[in-house]
Amino acid sequence: MRAISSESLAQLLPAEEATFSSPIPTQIVSSDEYLPAPQTEQQRQVEARLKEIGAVLAKRQGMTRRHFFQTAAGLAASYLVMNQVYGRLFAVNEAEAATPEKAEERAATLKNQMIFDAHTHFLRDDPSPTLRDPTRPGGLMWQRALVTRLGWNKDLMGREPTIDDLKFDNFFKEVYLDSDTKVALLTNAPSEAPSDWLLSQEQVFKTRDKINSEAGSRRMLAHYTITPGRSGWLDGIDRAIEVHKPDGWKGYTIGDIVLTNASRSAYKLDDEKLMYPFYEKAAAAGIRNVCIHKGVFPLLAEERQPRLAEHAAVGDVGRAAKDWPQLNFAIYHSAYRHLGGAPSRGWMSGSSAVVFRG
Repeated sequence: MRAISSESLAQLLPAEEATFSSPIPTQIVSSDEYLPAPQTEQQRQVEARLKEIGAVLAKRQGMTRRHFFQTAAGLAASYLVMNQVYGRLFAVNEAEAATPEKAEERAATLKNQMIFDAHTHFLRDDPSPTLRDPTRPGGLMWQRALVTRLGWNKDLMGREPTIDDLKFDNFFKEVYLDSDTKVALLTNAPSEAPSDWLLSQEQVFKTRDKINSEAGSRRMLAHYTITPGRSGWLDGIDRAIEVHKPDGWKGYTIGDIVLTNASRSAYKLDDEKLMYPFYEKAAAAGIRNVCIHKGVFPLLAEERQPRLAEHAAVGDVGRAAKDWPQLNFAIYHSAYRHLGGAPSRGWMSGSSAVVFRG
């Protein structure tokens, strides 16, 4: 979703023209959601070393540098250079970078590794106008059309997106048939308007049970979405524990995924009266993972609803995590707060927080 102004966009150059073409980007680029940060000194070092080693190794293999960077060895060279600049972060060796056969051999040993997609959605069969209207800025179909128009996914270019692209059949195809994903977690997003939920709570668990039954194994996990402060929400927690047996919990402290609904149900994780009874139930049931959507709060939304900004920040995480060591608090999107502004503003205004004890 575009969140930067046309004036800011005019100051930028296309990444495919203005950045070095390497297997891994050597500087931050923008997806039209934020202004990219300038290339750092360390990133410049990575780029310079990568150009140098790429030219040497490509010549040794009798190919162009561009072709070399399209091979597994070229990717290994990128990780090798980053280890040299940032310290040893990646499991890679010089032989993989210098010998395409060794790189391909290593890649083959990893092709069956466990891939867990921890954040998946699909759309209900009866979506509200808010979700399906392609002319409504911020709506799901509006976002899908924008992604197609901007060419972020080349496979979508040249065809008109439809609402069926967001529904279960395409979700199943994309996740389980056309990707290497082994296990997916189906999560949800709340709204104060029942028709604006991506899925009903019941449908989330019916989908999990259907996929696992047909697969004969545990291919899908599912969140139960908490709605603190809403009528009967703690009774819903009890029923979820007894009937649905969720694999974890999902919450949005801003209260409503549809910002234009002017959420009245925003909450804080360290609200003892509101939240601690829920934590007690979750801990007693042994469902320890509390996943909370934080950050990803556009500047335009903050201007319109400034009171929600503090709920998108992470100041309430620390005390809740300290008081409830039995639980794991996973903060989605790393609490990166702002879309549409400079990255430095987002980094300074919202600290990242993940408390995961295992």
